[in-house]
Amino acid sequence: MEHEQFTIRGATGVDLELPIAGPGSRSYAFIIDWHIRVLVALAWFVAAMLIVNGGLRWRPAAGGVGAASAFLVVLPAAAIYFLYHPVLELFMRGQTPGKRSAGVRIVTRDGGTPGVGAILIRNGFRLLDSLPACYLVGLIATFASAERVRIGDMAAGTLLVMDDGASPRLFEGMGAPAQRGAADPLMQDLAVQILERWPALDSAKRDDIARALLKKLRGRSADRIDAMSDDELKESLAALAGAACP
Repeated sequence: MEHEQFTIRGATGVDLELPIAGPGSRSYAFIIDWHIRVLVALAWFVAAMLIVNGGLRWRPAAGGVGAASAFLVVLPAAAIYFLYHPVLELFMRGQTPGKRSAGVRIVTRDGGTPGVGAILIRNGFRLLDSLPACYLVGLIATFASAERVRIGDMAAGTLLVMDDGASPRLFEGMGAPAQRGAADPLMQDLAVQILERWPALDSAKRDDIARALLKKLRGRSADRIDAMSDDELKESLAALAGAACP
């Protein structure tokens, strides 16, 4: 299935294209996540009721028992339900179990991993996107917008793209590039960007982009680069970016 593309203009003339996730993939991910958070919140509620109250009933509030029950039963269950998306999207770097199952990921408009601010803004607008019911406003926005984004994405500067299911790697040690002086900072920065977006790029396109970038470097044999495997290309980009590729 062909997906619409979001093009990121590269500083060195090498553009990156990210396949945009449509309303169908977005809805599929949301349905899975909704079931997970409801079931987990409900499981906490029932278990806490059994432990705190000795059964699925509220005790009288005498001696502050009612307040304690509400604090230990209702508050955690509500936190699980309402904080499910922002917490998991931060820890899973733009994904949730539902998004991973649907093969999609949240990215910023430059293709990077969204930060705390973007995640909080995106999820804060869920209230608007969910109006009047069943996320109707958000669904209409995904059909009407060019990049298939809902209101929360517009406000946060994010979009949902197709992902191959692999975990993204953010490389460390960029302050001491392994090939310092072999490439200018723009090439090193582009190598980092390609590596960060590696899971979201089509395998054939990302290999072409990697080869085009590596061929710009002096001392690189075009024939050798053309013969590189996917893993070898990734390792070469990691070396260019000054990162240790595990």
